[in-house]
This record gives sequence, C-alpha cells and structure tokens, in this order.
Amino acid sequence: MIQLDAVTKHYGTEVAVQEVSLAVAAEQTTVLIGPSGSGKSTLLRLMIGLTRPDSGTVAVDSQQLTTANIRSVRHRMGYVIQEGGLFPHLTGWANASLMARHLGWSRDRIDARIEELTDLVQLAPDRLEQYPSELSGGQRQRVSLMRALMLDPDVLLLDEPLGALDPMIRADLQDDLRDIFRRLGKTVVFVTHDIGEAGFFGDHVALLHEGEIEQEGRMTALVNDPVSSFVTDFIQAQRAPLEQLSVEDRE
Repeated sequence: MIQLDAVTKHYGTEVAVQEVSLAVAAEQTTVLIGPSGSGKSTLLRLMIGLTRPDSGTVAVDSQQLTTANIRSVRHRMGYVIQEGGLFPHLTGWANASLMARHLGWSRDRIDARIEELTDLVQLAPDRLEQYPSELSGGQRQRVSLMRALMLDPDVLLLDEPLGALDPMIRADLQDDLRDIFRRLGKTVVFVTHDIGEAGFFGDHVALLHEGEIEQEGRMTALVNDPVSSFVTDFIQAQRAPLEQLSVEDRE
C-alpha cells in the first residue's frame, strides 16, 4: 500500500531518517515505535507528503508521490496528531466537516456522514456543538478521528494520538480505536513511543533508532528475539512498574 525506498531526510545538519525502506501492508496496522528523535513522525510526514525526502522515494499504491499528485493522494489519507490538532475557533462539527465543506459537499451529505461517524467513534452528537476548549481530551481525539475519516480515506496516519491522555481515558480509546480499525479494514500507520500500545495495535512493528529501522516484524519477535542490545534495552526500559514490583516482592 505504502512503500518507502531508501528514504533520507535532513533538517539542517541533523539527520531525521537515514536510508529507510519500509513496506506498509494494506488493511493492516503498522506501528512505528522508538525514542524521541528517532524519526517516527518524520516518516509519517513523508508518507502524507507534508515533507519531501532529500533522497529515496515514497509511493502509495505504486504511485510515487510528486508535487503534481500530492493533493489527490492526500485526499485518500486521514491524519491525526497528538492532542487532535483541532482549530480552536471552530466547533466540533465545523472541525469534523472541514475537508468535506472545502470540497463542496452538500449539507445533507455532510450531515449523513457526520451521523455515521458520531456513531462509529461513540461521541454524543451534542458534543459537536461545542468548541475544542469545552471538550475533554478524549472527546477532542474522537472529533479529530471523525475529521480524519470524513472523506472515507484508504489510509489513516496517527501520530501519537493518545499520548497526552490520562491512563483511563487512554485505555478506553485504545479499545475503541482497535475496534474501529478492524471494522473499517483501513491501512493504518500508528506512531507511538509506548511498547504496550505498539503490541496492542500492531500487526507489524518497526522500531527506529537514530533515524534507522533497528528491527521490524511482529512484536513477539522484538521481545523474544531482539537483534541488538538497543532493542533489548528499549523493551526493558518500558517494563511496567507493577511488573517490577512483582519481581521485587519475589526477591
């Protein structure tokens, strides 16, 4: 579905990603994981064409991204960022319907799609009358997901969409998101720094380190057969505190 071939991107003298090749399979969830500054968000921005590679190629359905086709390709992608990225001066309805209104959809068509999406993301319809500052963090993310799904895109790109939420809201949204991904059969690329979240969502996981893919595959392979000390250290660093307490109690 999405193919990155030897993609490199610099910001000034800093290397964001270095000769990364990655195949994102259709109708599966690919998770990009790694520490801050490892290149996760840059790869996502390359996939949607918000930034261009210095070298290498990005293709969607075998169509290489170019300045000529990037607008049409973007309409096939939904994009969700941390904390939702909603426009504060627009209501939830206006945020969710933004692209549809830009493309000239009729009000009846927009309302029908909004009704479908509020049911899908389990958001009370009256929340859409409110502004982002009047919504909870979880509600803002649900509106942001509605906006990303408004045009029924083939691909969903999510950049740490749950990172700013408290643990209980985050757990509820994790369950809801995974159910939505499975019901819709979308191609999903999900960025996170959380190993548990990666295992929960990921059909395929790519662990990045200093702009390169250190290891990729099923999460069980990263846990049980790490290819380097970095993979082992990254996983061990995220051992749950309760698990650590359990170990200490046994000792």
